[in-house]
Amino acid sequence: MAERSLTLMAVHAHPDDEASSTGGVLARYAAEGITTVLVTCTDGRCGDGPGGVKPGDPGHDPEAVVAMRRAELAASCEALKVTHLETLGYADSGMTGWAANDAPGAFWNTPVAEAADRLSELFRRYRPDVVVTYDENGFYGHPDHIQAHRITMAAVERTDIPAKVYWTTVPRSAFQEFGRVMKEIGVEFPEPDGPSDAMPQLGLPDDEITTWVDTRGYSAQKFASLAAHASQAENIFFLQLGQEQFTELMGVETFVRVRDTTDAPTPEDDLFAGLR
Repeated sequence: MAERSLTLMAVHAHPDDEASSTGGVLARYAAEGITTVLVTCTDGRCGDGPGGVKPGDPGHDPEAVVAMRRAELAASCEALKVTHLETLGYADSGMTGWAANDAPGAFWNTPVAEAADRLSELFRRYRPDVVVTYDENGFYGHPDHIQAHRITMAAVERTDIPAKVYWTTVPRSAFQEFGRVMKEIGVEFPEPDGPSDAMPQLGLPDDEITTWVDTRGYSAQKFASLAAHASQAENIFFLQLGQEQFTELMGVETFVRVRDTTDAPTPEDDLFAGLR
């Protein structure tokens, strides 16, 4: 009997989330012969429509957006050579405070236990050795990202299957460099609402990051994955970088290890350290 392949599962909220924070590791580990599973929790209906039309504006057809983003997600998975794509199909909840948060079928409005049951079934089917998702704040506070975190951690607790669990993050030093480069190419970011000291800081100090994975050799695939989500290009700032700058800024993906049964030392440079 053939030995079972090691398996990586990434649990993300929307179509396109897989590309920015885990596109590199999905491509790298697929190339290394590891089975990769992407779970996308929502249908992305609160994204931009054709021509950049915004949710709630005239001409925004949520069902058309869903179909368009489903096709884009498939193209992204092809670019990254994802082995298995699983879509839970919950309705995109939109940003915090949107009416979509409370809509029937919205991911944010779904009981954690119910969604965790469905994800647990995928855990049992694929037996992931490594699981990646967001931290408890969904990295930047998006309701669907927070919900993806909650159901993933509930599924981990229920099944006790993955040997290692990681949350995506970004070193704060990288934010400074990213801001400098984007300013150089003329991209201005909107100022956050409210006092700046009330806004949570994104990312982590470099010394709190446990895992730094070099994915520079897969930057072309990661860029193609992002570009596959062309309907959301206005919100994907990384697409305005050239390939060289993109590789420089986005060529290392970083994580915090929150579950480990291998005793692999940290900092580490491989999500599968201790497993192979």
